Amino acid sequence: MNFLKMPETVSIAIDKLEAAGFEAFTVGGCVRDIQLNRTPSDWDITTNALPKQTAEVFKDFRIVPTGIKHGTVTVIINGMPLEITTYRTDGEYTDNRHPKSVSFTGDLTEDLSRRDFTINAMAYSEKCGLVDKFGGSADIRSRLIRTVGDPDRRFNEDALRMMRALRFASVLDFEIEENTKKSILKNRELLKNISSERISDELIKFLCGEGKRVTELLIEFRDVIAVVIPELKPCFDFDQKNKHHAYDVYTHMAYSVGYSKPDPEVRFSLLLHDIGKPSCFFTDENGVGHFYGHGEKGAQTVEKIVKRLKLSSQFQNDAVTLVRYHDYPVTPDKKTVKRRLNKFGPRMLGKIMLVKEGDSLAHSTGYAKPLDEIRAVCVSIDEVLSEEECFSLKKLNISGRDLLGIGFTAGPEIGKVLNSLLEKVIDESVPNEHESLMKLAEEFDTPVLRTAQATSYFTSTLHTEYVLYIDNSDTANLYKVSDYIGRISDKRY
Repeated sequence: MNFLKMPETVSIAIDKLEAAGFEAFTVGGCVRDIQLNRTPSDWDITTNALPKQTAEVFKDFRIVPTGIKHGTVTVIINGMPLEITTYRTDGEYTDNRHPKSVSFTGDLTEDLSRRDFTINAMAYSEKCGLVDKFGGSADIRSRLIRTVGDPDRRFNEDALRMMRALRFASVLDFEIEENTKKSILKNRELLKNISSERISDELIKFLCGEGKRVTELLIEFRDVIAVVIPELKPCFDFDQKNKHHAYDVYTHMAYSVGYSKPDPEVRFSLLLHDIGKPSCFFTDENGVGHFYGHGEKGAQTVEKIVKRLKLSSQFQNDAVTLVRYHDYPVTPDKKTVKRRLNKFGPRMLGKIMLVKEGDSLAHSTGYAKPLDEIRAVCVSIDEVLSEEECFSLKKLNISGRDLLGIGFTAGPEIGKVLNSLLEKVIDESVPNEHESLMKLAEEFDTPVLRTAQATSYFTSTLHTEYVLYIDNSDTANLYKVSDYIGRISDKRY
């Protein structure tokens, strides 16, 4: 077991506490991660020093009193924030979320005994070595998630621990110990007492774990997931009655998650991408199942789910879009790819292709959309982007200002002309060159342009006080210039 990777800053903090006569240990996730040969994301320190004593030890450093009430003092050493927390015990839990109170203790074992899982209930210091009172190291070697003590008690204290168990099992590719598993299934309804923000954070982390393990856990603990997303229940065991699908709707979605890249929006959307199928299902005269419109129906359902889970605005938009368009046709030819890039943008189209890949891999063997075609689309996307081909108005070599310069009047008509020019460039019927686009724009037969041309002709060439206006029905009308300008500004014509 190698604990030599402890950052110098952490060693400085522990040494200073020990030099002042206190105990001090790294604790929790960092001790677990080192044993797994993972780089810890953060380093927490626990000590028998009371918060005021900790502050006194580090009086020459910047101190942030982040959680004094709960015994936590944040010390900035060499620019690195370290949370140093006094050993403590928790009071009574009455809401399945937080203890009503905390008490400080001088006993490290008491502090470790209140933690969620054995793999997180270890402490270490160079002076005392590893402190493992609950078998955390053995469970790491056995790849087990097990609660510290009675699982029912742990989950009633904080119901979010059930989602954390799934997340650790997913991310670390661990099994969940049998009694812990039974308790999760038994106490799952307690998750309803947890805030949406805390639930969604753990759910996304869980979904982005090891692919195969995510699928197994989604299937084994589907009743737990359904507490968080009850809209999934109609998908359970729903026979698709279609040769393209070897699994029921929910199982297909669970497999698609595991087959996909661990992108948060992609995996979340794959978990829900066919959620609209049960409500769209019908069988034809041959008994074959169909689900026309399930993408749109699913998107409407997902919109409610993401709002309830209080995910970020961008995440919400991404998830709804990915579900709505997960089966939208995309072929590798450049024209189609550029149209899709125009519609979705590079980032979103890339995610759509990842969704398509996961979805395809979860179909019946021999009936999945060929991966070669999906990957060929991705190659085409990369080529269009690397060659900076035009697929949006931003890249079009003509602007609204250019159109105004040749007689167009500001308004919706300019947008229509620019979009029409873009279509022709994407369709490769005209090059994306300024001169060619200007020439083509002058050929557009629009009321605005014809009026501008007529105005120019009758006022500059004939030097008359009259203007010819040709309306949408191609009826020519002659007005005094002053009257015509008044009518245009009046927006009656």
